[in-house]
Amino acid sequence: MSFVQRLSAFLSRIAVAIGSMATVTCLFLVGYSVVMRYAFGAPQPWVDKVAGWLVLGLVMLAAPEAQRCFEHIGVDVAVSRLGPKLARAAHLIGTLSVAAVAAVLVHAGWEAIEFSLMVGMMTDIDGVPEWWIQLLLPIGAGLMLVVALVQSLVLALGGRPDHLPTGDEELPRDTLARGE
Repeated sequence: MSFVQRLSAFLSRIAVAIGSMATVTCLFLVGYSVVMRYAFGAPQPWVDKVAGWLVLGLVMLAAPEAQRCFEHIGVDVAVSRLGPKLARAAHLIGTLSVAAVAAVLVHAGWEAIEFSLMVGMMTDIDGVPEWWIQLLLPIGAGLMLVVALVQSLVLALGGRPDHLPTGDEELPRDTLARGE
């Protein structure tokens, strides 16, 4: 089982690294657009579209790593008060729920791609087919599905997935981290 966990972690880390590069690229493109617009009076409308695609890439490619580290929205304090058996069941239900949503996203993404290919949809930027951008949805959701299924399998077999919260972690003392 540890091989499967390591493989899903490896794929997840590759995806988040690509998502990180998308973030940096987006930052540079928006900076370039601002300079071109205000310093040279030459707006670059294509940058807004590409930045939106990069944000989509960031979200979809970072989601599997967030799931792998159990950093998605959860109520760890409540789960930790359930007792070990009920806490395991709650975590299993959570990972299976994520897997179900990810499966729906994979299916919806493939349907969108098939439709775009069928009608030949293109983006506003010459030469860029719509399905290239839509491909981010099933790729990211597929990776999240793999991560969630691996976590579910580990939990179902009585193991403890990496990064599983115990509920007794101390809350951050930093006011920014607490949202104050």
